[in-house]
Amino acid sequence: MDDRQDTKDAKDAPEARDAPGAKDVPGAPEGPAGSTAVPSEPDGASRENPGPAGAGGDGESGDGAGGDGEKRRLRWEAGAALAVLGAVIVAVVAFTTPWQALAAGAPDVTPDPARDFTAAQIARAAAFDAATSVPSYLSYGLGILFAGVLVLTPFGTRLLGRLKGPWWLRVILGVLLLTALVQALRWPLGMWFEVRLREYGLSTQDWAAWTGDRLKSMGVNIVLLSIMALAVVALARKVRRWWIPAAAGAFTLTVVASFVYPVVFEPLFNDFHSMPEGSLRTNLLAMAERDGVPVEDVLVADASRRTTALNAYVSGFGATRRIVVYDTLLKAPQAEVELVAAHELGHAARRDVLNGTLVGALGAAFGAVLLFLAFDLVRRRAKVASLADPRAVGVLLGLMSLAGVLSGPAQNAISRHVEARADVHALDLTKDPVTFVAMQKRLAATNISDLSPDPVEYLLYASHPSTPERIALARAWAGLNGVPAP
Repeated sequence: MDDRQDTKDAKDAPEARDAPGAKDVPGAPEGPAGSTAVPSEPDGASRENPGPAGAGGDGESGDGAGGDGEKRRLRWEAGAALAVLGAVIVAVVAFTTPWQALAAGAPDVTPDPARDFTAAQIARAAAFDAATSVPSYLSYGLGILFAGVLVLTPFGTRLLGRLKGPWWLRVILGVLLLTALVQALRWPLGMWFEVRLREYGLSTQDWAAWTGDRLKSMGVNIVLLSIMALAVVALARKVRRWWIPAAAGAFTLTVVASFVYPVVFEPLFNDFHSMPEGSLRTNLLAMAERDGVPVEDVLVADASRRTTALNAYVSGFGATRRIVVYDTLLKAPQAEVELVAAHELGHAARRDVLNGTLVGALGAAFGAVLLFLAFDLVRRRAKVASLADPRAVGVLLGLMSLAGVLSGPAQNAISRHVEARADVHALDLTKDPVTFVAMQKRLAATNISDLSPDPVEYLLYASHPSTPERIALARAWAGLNGVPAP
């Protein structure tokens, strides 16, 4: 749960989880749910038999899956499963999302950037937002356009039809080709964005390091996407109701990825070392103990080699949980660092990572079933008969990408409520709204946060409340608790 405010620090995307309100990263490869590399297949039937006739590859929507009655029954079964999963997701979200951060009776405080920021700071934030909006929106639109082409036209099908080899190799090569293609299209936009970051002093990378981050991130995505694509195609070739094991597998993969992320993926993008003994480390561990949150270690990430932005987060579960502090944040007053950590401890104390993993895993299972149904609607446009055909990898990735785009605003809305609760937790733990406001102002000024995001940006990018909203929350907390308002 990133606390970097509303920074558009795109090149920081590889290691920055949940960048608050971060705009679409033009050059950064997206994760599985948002991968924009997504084609389909060539005209005609598959060159290899997808499975036993009537019992294999086409079971979900293919032409050889049996009679029309059989197909309708399979779709009804999948539709019923989709409805059940959807209801479970709604129930879990409704139960775990803190829809009201403060208790009833809290004073109503209106967010007001002019109260806490100078005219120069507000103008700088607006200028930075304008400078980064064009490449961000172009990248966002390009991703949607590319996914749409792959889903609704035979472009991807024909492209992947040129690949040779056994089916599993064609699946991997298809993922590699499409991911590389979409990243090549977005690469100039990423460079444009990086130039803007350098102009505003947010980037400390040279082009070699920037390129290395992009390639590493793309490599991780290719591996994860290949695993998912191989699983779907293999199941579609063997199991008529492949969406059942696919949903179970998607759920499991999401949970496993959440557990291994801190120890496998984070070290690919940053070096970590234990915070040296001293008052800050002692206070952070003591605060975690006082909060009832077991923490394995306090780590410092070498973020300064990439960015000047400030951030801290808690990652992992149980034995892998640790507080991670950017080395850039260590320049702030110790009380502010402790308050940032208190916010992150709020996520751990309220099991936000675990709840988010549960919702994400259920969403992945929902997506697997939805894929079964949605593929049948677009396969003729893409000119591919079944997901058992390796050429269908394009449609698969395209549908995943579009699903990520469509679900993004809802995920952001939920995240903003969760972040507001973590802010309240930090205030409850420290009883220090004055330092909280000072910390928010420092983060916003350093990260050049958008102080007045327009509704579209807020909908698409804002995973955290805006800085003025967070400051207003602190003042409302102070009024509710009888503490002098900052």
